[in-house]
Amino acid sequence: MNQYFATVARGLETLAAQELEQLGASSVEAGFCGVSFTGDRALLYRVNLWARLPFRVLMHLDLFDCLDADDLYQGIKAIDWSEFLNPEMTLAVKATGKNDQLNHTHFTALQVKNAIVDQQMDRFGERSDVDVQEADLRIGVHIDDNGCTVSIDSSGNSLHRRGYRPAVGAAPLKESLAAALIQMSDWQPNQMFYDPLCGSGTLPLEAGLKALNIAPGMFRDRFGFETWLDFDQVLWEQLIQEADDNRLDILPAPIWGSDRNPEVVDQAVINAKNCGLSNHIYFSPLDLAEVIAPADSGIIFCNPPYGERLGRGSDLGAFYKQLGNVFKQQFKGWTAFVLSGNKELSQNIGLKSSQRIAVLNGTLPCQLMKYELY
Repeated sequence: MNQYFATVARGLETLAAQELEQLGASSVEAGFCGVSFTGDRALLYRVNLWARLPFRVLMHLDLFDCLDADDLYQGIKAIDWSEFLNPEMTLAVKATGKNDQLNHTHFTALQVKNAIVDQQMDRFGERSDVDVQEADLRIGVHIDDNGCTVSIDSSGNSLHRRGYRPAVGAAPLKESLAAALIQMSDWQPNQMFYDPLCGSGTLPLEAGLKALNIAPGMFRDRFGFETWLDFDQVLWEQLIQEADDNRLDILPAPIWGSDRNPEVVDQAVINAKNCGLSNHIYFSPLDLAEVIAPADSGIIFCNPPYGERLGRGSDLGAFYKQLGNVFKQQFKGWTAFVLSGNKELSQNIGLKSSQRIAVLNGTLPCQLMKYELY
């Protein structure tokens, strides 16, 4: 059993821990901006393929005392890197954290790289090249007051980049945050889902992937572990086949999205096609004033603008008031969820929320507000 750490957005640690437990992880423990857990190689592959909330999954290699640059160099060089890296492979090092002596992450990363390639030169007479973009092995080191944690990155590019979304609108939600918001809402796939401010479609698309039991990692070009020396191609193909076999063919309930901007609706349609949802999710260009409930009940979910998205000079207060009026007049019997990063604007909705959940959208403090519409 190996020790892993899944990095997640701040505030989503508990949700991510629940997700990892559901995927079969053991010894799950939520920490700061991440969740530690244990499991075998199959679990590592499965989490990368299926987990909707993490950014990266790191495999723990070592933890050693580290007060200064010499401690760092010697500690890194003591690891047998030939288990993970040969001179034909490329590497990249990312350093985080600091202490009194190691207070510059670029220097820390350089010292780690030097220790690794010096070991290679001693053993093989040749060394790995550095490739910061597409390295075969990505190494992470974290320095705290008196220690260094060493890990390797099994994910490669951040897992929130599903691979289906080359087309994005203004101020798009990260796919992982959209999935987290849907999880927070307790939406069930047998309820209709409608986003009347859908932009490039992230919320409806993440709902669709969940409803059809489609693994979010199915659309990525590659994962970091695929270039590791111990990569098990047969196991990976088996997990991909299982994921393909377990996807559903029909949505239990409709999922819709609309937006006033036809161009971003076109982007949403492209994104839906890229993840195999073009025949499942209905997108349409529709101004908010024209929106009516397409069913007697369901979940209406939206991320209205709280900055410049409507353009300079626009009255966002009036827009939020209009949103509230649409809720009250058109969506009786529904439950609405609104992500807002502006408390003053959200008061213009004119409805009393039954629940408010604090959420960070990047670094911006937001609230996910729930409205029961009677």
